[in-house]
Amino acid sequence: MQRAAAPLLAGLMLFAAARDASADLTAFVGSNHTPSTRPARGAALSMSLLFIGFEFEYSASGEDASTGAPSLRTGMFNLQVLTPSVSGVQAYGTAGGGVYREELAARRKTNFGTNVGGGVKIPLAGAIGLRLDYRLFVLRGRPLHSNVQRIYAGFNLAF
Repeated sequence: MQRAAAPLLAGLMLFAAARDASADLTAFVGSNHTPSTRPARGAALSMSLLFIGFEFEYSASGEDASTGAPSLRTGMFNLQVLTPSVSGVQAYGTAGGGVYREELAARRKTNFGTNVGGGVKIPLAGAIGLRLDYRLFVLRGRPLHSNVQRIYAGFNLAF
């Protein structure tokens, strides 16, 4: 009897936890602040279960030859730690890694990078919300700028 109860109990626990799972898609605009301020844009797909989440994020910022600022594209996989929401507002911290490509004139560098950051998700109406985020990227492999900061705001769609 105990052997049959253990799988049943495990299945019930998974079913109960799955009700708290969520996902959202965010389209964002912001600014890359290294070495000069220039526009950044991108998208992120997040999935979370209770207070742990996973995210894939793509971002691109353009080159500014007049200040020697390279273009930067990143594709990062991140782990998120989410706080309980207060009046629907949810804060999070994130860390992860992935690839980047930095380009300035004929110079092109592709390598691995890491990032840490955090932000808040704010509900607006129904499944639509606002997301505010800060990231610090550490780029490996001799980029022109190894520490890059980005701030963004975006609309997200929860599903």
